[in-house]
Amino acid sequence: MKHDALSFLSNLHPYDNLPESTLDELVTAIEWITLANGESAYRLGEPMKGLYIVLEGQVSVRDARDEVISVLGSGNTFGERGLLRDGIAVTSAKATEPSTLLCIPEQNFHALMTRHDAFRRFFDRSRGAERDATDLTNVRVEALMVADPITCMRTLSIREAAELMRDRRISCLCVVDGTALEGIVTIRDLSGKALAEGLAHDTPIAQVMTPQPLLTLPPSAIGSDVLHMMMEHGLGHLPIVSGEALVGIVTQTDLTRFQASNTAGFVAEAAHAEIAEALARVTARIPNLLVQLVAAGNRHDVVTRMITDIADVVTRRLLRLAEEKYGPPPARYCWLACGSQGRQEQTGVSDQDNCLILDEGLSESDLAYFEPFAEFVSDGLNACGYIYCPGDMMATNPRWRQPLSVWREYFQHWISNPGKEAQMLASVMFDLRPIGGDAALFEGLQRRTLEAAAGNSIFTAHMASNTLTHQTPLSLFRSISTIRSGAHRNTVDLKLNGVIPVVDLGRMYALQGQLEVVNTRARLEAAMAADLISKSGGRDLLDAYDLIAETRLAHQARQIRRGETPDNFMPPADLSAFERSHLRDAFVVVKTMQSALMQGRGLLG
Repeated sequence: MKHDALSFLSNLHPYDNLPESTLDELVTAIEWITLANGESAYRLGEPMKGLYIVLEGQVSVRDARDEVISVLGSGNTFGERGLLRDGIAVTSAKATEPSTLLCIPEQNFHALMTRHDAFRRFFDRSRGAERDATDLTNVRVEALMVADPITCMRTLSIREAAELMRDRRISCLCVVDGTALEGIVTIRDLSGKALAEGLAHDTPIAQVMTPQPLLTLPPSAIGSDVLHMMMEHGLGHLPIVSGEALVGIVTQTDLTRFQASNTAGFVAEAAHAEIAEALARVTARIPNLLVQLVAAGNRHDVVTRMITDIADVVTRRLLRLAEEKYGPPPARYCWLACGSQGRQEQTGVSDQDNCLILDEGLSESDLAYFEPFAEFVSDGLNACGYIYCPGDMMATNPRWRQPLSVWREYFQHWISNPGKEAQMLASVMFDLRPIGGDAALFEGLQRRTLEAAAGNSIFTAHMASNTLTHQTPLSLFRSISTIRSGAHRNTVDLKLNGVIPVVDLGRMYALQGQLEVVNTRARLEAAMAADLISKSGGRDLLDAYDLIAETRLAHQARQIRRGETPDNFMPPADLSAFERSHLRDAFVVVKTMQSALMQGRGLLG
């Protein structure tokens, strides 16, 4: 039995990366559990015995309302939520067929979490969605601090220091000798020591600064360390040092901004904004929100859903402001988003893709009302950072601002004549989601279109073939390949060649199964439930998608922390060898599922 467990875990992540001696010790401690159909592994509220791994069979995990959270098969792990909290089960787990489980005792699990970073990161991701993004205990200082703060030498005069703080709109200066921190001078020092004592303007700031030894923290500290130190010692500014080198600064303003960085606050501000400029001030803080959400360990679909929720509220507020500006609309309308907003997958890089479905029987003057209306909303979105669509797929384009009957003709034509343009347009428009106005205008159109698309084998074959348009970045020998020339040389496009291939697969499964959900992860889960893809293939694809999407978000968060504009082009060198290996494996899974779809449609051979 020990040999069987060792062989099984040696090929299962994250156990496959444990040292051989650790894995051997773990296998010795593991308890084998056999469950009959309907027998419970544990019940809600019970003390947890350990972490469970399905060796054979199938287990259903349910929440406190007895709703199914997940159905798990061989290779899946469960029970960590209880172990990561207080050792009490927060779910129940029951075998849905005769099953064999491996149970890692609680003390062994926590020992692995303490000693092995890769093991801990794996399970930290799984609990990320449950964390409070504004809880300072969940974020490292490096995500809070201002990196590369403004510095000066001790010989700078107090007048020059005041001018520098004024011009840079900062409240302190770090005094350095090279990279080593020597002291700190704040606005309070300038007013309380220099101005109040009538010092000459050319007095060096060395005379008014607070010198070493200073209270500092390393980047590895957590947010609550900053808060506690500030409260205990009455500090407003706390330098962050690595060794002797200054690497950042955290102020009370940074803490306040962090704790205000929650989507409820964004939504409330956006919903009551009186002008588009006020909305732009809200959305300008989204990059910082993304950093905080990622730093708090939230899963990628939680982060993108929160960010998209803000875009939805901003859009609805602009629609209301447009109605106030141009008067009540002459007929029913439905404003829809497609692209990443439609799928609720917006990140730190988003343009706008939208359209308008109008009611039937509109006069020319009625139709004319919606032209400046659409321009007002689109201009407002652009001012808020959702830049104009490069392909002009916006409601400002008359083609995408039409009565319902015209939209029916559009979809009917694309399905009947699946050329390249039709495939491209259908790919975008199948991701439509109502944002504002009367959603009833869209609901009937969506159902009939899905039925027509699924019933046309030629169209679905073309759409399936279209999923190969976006290839994963793998070389002939299945190593990660990078862009070879241009501005993004030696990087991987984590959107076009990472996330989008999975988006395409999810859309194709939705067409095949007439699934009305639009979000990619929801489509994959629905496809598994409808047996459009195998359970094992679906779980692999979900895991691959999660890893790629989270790598993309982490890349953007790093860029934002460095003061850069986020993008999708990541140098693989930014990752550890361990991370590159698993990212490559994720790309292999996606490529395999693309091939499986083609073979299933009879398009390869």
